[in-house]
Amino acid sequence: MTETTVSRPLAQPSRHLQALVVWTAVLPTLTVLNLVLGSVLRTLPPYAQPPIMATLTVPIVVYVLMPRLMRLLGRLARVR
Repeated sequence: MTETTVSRPLAQPSRHLQALVVWTAVLPTLTVLNLVLGSVLRTLPPYAQPPIMATLTVPIVVYVLMPRLMRLLGRLARVR
């Protein structure tokens, strides 16, 4: 017979920790995008600026930063 291993589901971090991780990803992303694109965005009408920033920020945060931060958080949790 082969041995089967039962893996435990990973515990989800608290809502407060999740909020902190999201903030940690969003704030630097918005800051960098604003520094890089600020002069270009200022030439656009004010109602066009937030959708452009959101369109750029959300994919960066969701697909690049959050997976990396959650992996880091998982490693830190295992160390403890």
